[in-house]
Amino acid sequence: MKRPNTNLAQHLEQSGMSNKELARRVRARAELWGHPHITPNATTVRRWLAGDQPRPPVPAILADVLSASIGYRVTTYDLGLGDSGTAERALVYSRSFAVTVESVADLGRADVDRRTLMAAAPFAAVAAVGPSRDWLLSTLDQKPDAGPRVRLEDVTAVRNMFGEFQKMDVLQGGGSGRLVLAEYMNQHVYPLLRRTHTEKVRRALCEAAAEQTYLLGWMAYDNGEHGTAQRYLIQSLRLAEESHNIALGAHVLAGMADQATLLGDPEEGRRLAQAGRAGLRGEGTSRACMADLWALEARALAKLGEKNAAAHAVSRSESAYGRVRRTEEQEWAAFIDPAYLHGEHANTFRDLSQAEHAEEHARLSIEHARRQKRARRGAMSQAALAVSHLQRDDLEAAHAAGLRTLKLSRQVKSSRCVQAVQDLQKQMKPYGDHRLVTDFNDRARELTAA
Repeated sequence: MKRPNTNLAQHLEQSGMSNKELARRVRARAELWGHPHITPNATTVRRWLAGDQPRPPVPAILADVLSASIGYRVTTYDLGLGDSGTAERALVYSRSFAVTVESVADLGRADVDRRTLMAAAPFAAVAAVGPSRDWLLSTLDQKPDAGPRVRLEDVTAVRNMFGEFQKMDVLQGGGSGRLVLAEYMNQHVYPLLRRTHTEKVRRALCEAAAEQTYLLGWMAYDNGEHGTAQRYLIQSLRLAEESHNIALGAHVLAGMADQATLLGDPEEGRRLAQAGRAGLRGEGTSRACMADLWALEARALAKLGEKNAAAHAVSRSESAYGRVRRTEEQEWAAFIDPAYLHGEHANTFRDLSQAEHAEEHARLSIEHARRQKRARRGAMSQAALAVSHLQRDDLEAAHAAGLRTLKLSRQVKSSRCVQAVQDLQKQMKPYGDHRLVTDFNDRARELTAA
């Protein structure tokens, strides 16, 4: 027996709309979304309230319409209509800006609610192919809904928060503060995307939203939640396109390249880094991003065993960074510095089994990270240094660097640090039950178990 949908009824009452008006707005929104065949009327709405379950994409359209009327984001989950494919929807690089706004808002809400659908969201190996292509061939689409006009002052407030959350990630790891950022985005940023703006304000707002959505993805990535991270990154790329900030889009592709290589697909990692570089051609104020893209391409090439090409990419990265002018770089590029780049180069040469170069870059990264109190970067570079010692058969030096890795890893919430420790344990396996190996494994047990 059907039960009345009290959730939908409560939100409809809160919106102040009649059944007839809700039906009219659903028809209009369905046409905007490309579904002109969806034509509900007041009788249809009464059936929904009585417990009929509308077929997709109607639940998502209802959530969109009611959100616009109420003034804050509600989802199909809130309306008693289940989860309307939030995880899958967030993998789509939609040509519609309106659909993009709803996708990223649903994703943020599901992330904060920690729903099962997001915890189980898989990383989709081929999902980046379309977005990276479409970004390079980008054109603009629909405008956001009508509502109170957004001012540049609103965008400035969003930007001011970005720097604080980025510092939190750099100093404390992606597992610290991400849900606070997601809640902030849900309550204060994504609703702004649905309102009216001048073209100048709209682009600035999309840029600010893209930066913070990228940061959400990066924090999820650092915390080992790769399915969630991938979805945030795809939506961030679409928002970056809407902002017309080419460097920001290339920066998002760098994050996607890093993730692909980490998860065992260096060929895709190389392709994404190359797509980012192709987009940056002619951009004179994004040298830090270019340095990052070359560094990540080098990481991918090393995994593919292409030694000469990887070394060439490292050289190109260093050359690009040598031309960086900090005053001309955007705020999100602040982390692309010697601590970061030398750390990435250390990992490249580690994967190429070129211990001397790996040690050189690792030590430079460690020194810069120590001065900046960046425990995550320091831990990962200490791990690379430890492996370079093992490649020279110096277990004692590797053990000492490994202990420093553990000490720094305990200061942050980062699954990448934990993974670096686990990789080091694998590298030590050929030494069997040597007392230093046993000691390191005993000390690492609490961290890796957690």
